[in-house]
Amino acid sequence: MGMPVEVLASEVLQLPKAERIRLLDQIVFSLDADAARDAAWDAVAARRDAQANSDPAALLALDDVLDKLRATVQ
Repeated sequence: MGMPVEVLASEVLQLPKAERIRLLDQIVFSLDADAARDAAWDAVAARRDAQANSDPAALLALDDVLDKLRATVQ
């Protein structure tokens, strides 16, 4: 079965902060590993980046986007 979670947590909390951060990153990555989803988002980001580079005038100002979003939510 392995080590009880309480014992493991106690051991982990004794690690230096940098090591705890590294371990946390590894744990979160293991829970969030969805290659198909990540690839899809990468493709969306690449497409949007290419669009922005080809026509910078089409970009919207952040304040305008936030105002429109706030109006939609309210």
